[in-house]
Order: sequence, then C-alpha cells, then structure tokens
Amino acid sequence: MRSNIIFFVFLFTCLFSYGQQNITWEDLSKITFTDKYFSEYDGYFMYPTFSNSVKALDGKKITINGYFLDVVAKENIYMLSKGPMASCYFCGQGGPESAIELEFINEQSFKTDDIVSITGVLTLNNDDVEHFNYILKKCTAKLLDK
Repeated sequence: MRSNIIFFVFLFTCLFSYGQQNITWEDLSKITFTDKYFSEYDGYFMYPTFSNSVKALDGKKITINGYFLDVVAKENIYMLSKGPMASCYFCGQGGPESAIELEFINEQSFKTDDIVSITGVLTLNNDDVEHFNYILKKCTAKLLDK
C-alpha cells in the first residue's frame, strides 16, 4: 500500500513538472539590458541579462497570451506582442521584453492584433541579434475572445 502511494506521488510530480506553465508579460519583464558591441555588425546592440526567474523558464513549455502579429506571413515570420500593432515594441512602445518570436508547428491563419494564447518551448537568446531575446518554438495557438 505504501509503495503505491509513493508511486502515485512520484507520477503526479513528474506529470506536473513536465506540463506547461502559464506565464505573464510581467514574468518576462525581469530582464535588464546593456549596450554590447558586435564586431560582425560593427555596431552596438541591447544585450540582455536575464533574471534567475526568467532563466528558470528556459527550455520549459509555457503558455502566454498576447497580440498576434504576422510580420511577414508569406515567410512564416510571426511574433507575439504585449500590446497591439500600434503600440508594439517596433512602434516605440515597450522594450524587447514585450515581444516574442514565434516558430509554429503548422501554418497559421491568425490576423494582426488577434488576441491569442500561445503554447511552446521557450528559448532565451542573448547572442543572436537577428532573433528576438525570447523565442517560442514548436508553438500551437488558439484564438481568445476579444
């Protein structure tokens, strides 16, 4: 009997730890930036320093809600933003921590500014200036009510 209880506690712990974790934009805001020179581009870029709480999310399956932006839909370049297109990071509202690069499993048909829930594996990026600091890989999504 005791071994059955131990087994079920172990099984529950394993299942819980491998499930997705719901996060918020505030969770991703725990990041600071300094200017760093990248010789291959002969320029300075914002270099992120992730907090320990953000580092703990690296490689984890997470879910986050935000605004879908189809940057270049023909090339499957998408992002999730804390705010709609008119107030996104690239429009001067917020910093790099308010945007996530998305790599989907399947082609998407969402429209810009659709409010969506995205689930994927979070990758932290601090050295590749051609990609966002946050990248969600193997994404799936669902449309939320506006």
